[in-house]
Amino acid sequence: MSTLLVSAGEQSGDKAAADVLRHLGERAFGLGGDACARAGMELTTHLRGLTGMGTYEVASKLPAIVRARSRLTKELRARKPWAALLVNYTGFNTSLLDVLRKEGVPVLWYGAPQVWAWGMFRGKKIAAKLDQMAVMLPFEEPLWEKLGVRTRYVGHPATTISRVPRGVLRDALGLAPLAKAVAILPGSRPHEVRALLPALLAGYERVRRPTASVDARVLVAPSLDAATRAWVTEKAAAARVQIAQVDADDGAGLFMPAFDAALCASGTASLEAALSRAVPVVTYKVSMLTEALARAVLTVKNVALPNVLLGERAFPELLQRDVTPRAVAAELMMVLEERERFLVACDRVERTLGAGHDPAKAVAEMLEPWRRSPAAARRNSPPRR
Repeated sequence: MSTLLVSAGEQSGDKAAADVLRHLGERAFGLGGDACARAGMELTTHLRGLTGMGTYEVASKLPAIVRARSRLTKELRARKPWAALLVNYTGFNTSLLDVLRKEGVPVLWYGAPQVWAWGMFRGKKIAAKLDQMAVMLPFEEPLWEKLGVRTRYVGHPATTISRVPRGVLRDALGLAPLAKAVAILPGSRPHEVRALLPALLAGYERVRRPTASVDARVLVAPSLDAATRAWVTEKAAAARVQIAQVDADDGAGLFMPAFDAALCASGTASLEAALSRAVPVVTYKVSMLTEALARAVLTVKNVALPNVLLGERAFPELLQRDVTPRAVAAELMMVLEERERFLVACDRVERTLGAGHDPAKAVAEMLEPWRRSPAAARRNSPPRR
């Protein structure tokens, strides 16, 4: 019996793919994490061993990435899936496109590659090998349509997070009553966590010293390997900050309404924070090699998703050498003291994304015709340009 191929190599993609699988009620195999496994997917490789960010960082994972791609390619040729669902994870998923085309497997990409950030030339190459695109940001729909891909804006998964009452969450996290609460989210990849966490903890400590009315929790991503999780626990304990384990199905967004501000790595967490009114201070730090390459190709002024959506730097960003304890403390103090001003920007983010979307359901609907008639999908799929 034919099945669905899924490739989701990042924490946010793992959760997004799992939600789609629950809507489909479909057998699947491929690359994913705990959320996909709980949704019934057979993992050919767990994403935990593959997570990296940037040229140098990914290079350190290259042998594992090559093995994962080889294993997935072997399986797709043997199982002949009726479709492929690729979620985020641009570098790895792009490398699958040629073999998927050769095997005649229709491809739906969910969570578009960020060609708006690093140039359209790669977008044209990717578009030529896709059948459909489900995008999470509204401005991406016309962009990919222009590149010739049948595209639908399905909404962002961050807008669908269950909103547990603030008081219930604060009690569950053991936050000090009446304290201003700070979420510390150093990321879901080992390299970024080790690069960011010391400065985030030290910056928070500078804010905590003059007052006892601030409390914080370090949110630990489920995609981290055991060694990194132990390192995070040790660093947090030394800084006298408690940790909270993030569940793969719920994601960090479940905890966000408990907090007034968030010190977070650039990525989905910054958007979840803004939507939950935990005003984000967004940080980003990679190797010098990756930085040099990024500066050569980046076409945007801002890297934080909420700022990209709004077209301006509405929330603080600290990049590379600017990620220092002093700078983190200054930005955190500002957003805590001027939180009402930043809440207006949070409202704008929510309006920009729009209401009433069910991304996972929409993606399942896009896949459904292919599931009902796999042969017709291969025969009638738009020609790859």
